[in-house]
Amino acid sequence: MRTSSEISMAGTDGTTQRNPAARQGDADRTTRTDHTNETGETDETGDTDDMDDMDDTPVMYVQSSVAGAAKILVVGPMGVGKTTLIGTVSEIKPLSTEATMSQAGARLDTKVRPSKTTTTVALDFGRITLGGELVLYLFGTPGQQRFLPAWKDLARGALGALALVDTRDLEASFDAIGHLEDLDVPFSVAVNAFPDSKQHSEDDLRSALDLLPHTPLVICDAREHQSSVKALISLVSHLIETLTEAS
Repeated sequence: MRTSSEISMAGTDGTTQRNPAARQGDADRTTRTDHTNETGETDETGDTDDMDDMDDTPVMYVQSSVAGAAKILVVGPMGVGKTTLIGTVSEIKPLSTEATMSQAGARLDTKVRPSKTTTTVALDFGRITLGGELVLYLFGTPGQQRFLPAWKDLARGALGALALVDTRDLEASFDAIGHLEDLDVPFSVAVNAFPDSKQHSEDDLRSALDLLPHTPLVICDAREHQSSVKALISLVSHLIETLTEAS
């Protein structure tokens, strides 16, 4: 699976090559260093302190062994664990747009646990490399119905989606799964096992969620790295099988 989402490719010497913008940034840093005067200050062409701060920031580039990349959605109702799962598996510092829940929003959104004080208002973003060859760019969607238009934008170019489910409130997951079906995005389902969740058989869960027989269903703990990675691998395996059958 190869998409235009790849941000770096392996060079002929086996090293990872930066994109042109990154190389230009290197050139800019060299130019600015040349303009530093004897007092250690800089003229209008650059700011040495700012550039030093940037150089100290760790950057993790895509591995040279990577052959392809895929955009994956992580969806589900508010409070189901999307932000947690992406933060758990991401190999880079994840982007999160968590904001404090307001009284105005409380009048519109489904009531959640009292301990839930923040919510995603735009998207979550993370990256994980599977097997050293496939990069997944993870996009977490907002859980509220009023942010549905954002779903349509985030779904563009997505190869598939992982739908997180909370068995304490299965009805809240119906809309998320329905949106994926409407957008024609292949998906698998991961039941996020909260400490106070009741256990149910796979047949009961499939029946309650009205899942098709070929839709993968796994149990995971969004707080645990290995468990969350297994849920993503289950989705990727499903997508590969779907693409293989269609070809």
